[in-house]
Amino acid sequence: MTEPHFRPTMKMAAAARRGLRLREKFGRGGTKVGVERAHQLAGRHDLRAGDVKSMHSYFARHAVDKDTATHKWNSNSDPSAGFIAWLLWGGDAGREWADRKARTLEA
Repeated sequence: MTEPHFRPTMKMAAAARRGLRLREKFGRGGTKVGVERAHQLAGRHDLRAGDVKSMHSYFARHAVDKDTATHKWNSNSDPSAGFIAWLLWGGDAGREWADRKARTLEA
């Protein structure tokens, strides 16, 4: 049996590209893994089940990053590191997508 593959959406790709641009400009946000994920998403490369589960876990752990006291969430002029990282993983569209796909994988 072949492993299922999942294609990122255009909104996820756009969020990842935005995250990469902001990371380049401000020099903060995301890890090596997050940057690799952003390149996958930006290129709309097929993701494996393990990738989807990693995304689901990332968003569950990092939702608290929205409550930042330094810099701003959803800002192009002073974005928080957490916001940039969130975008690298596909942003809000990525979270919704990963949550839906994770539920289907669990079923």
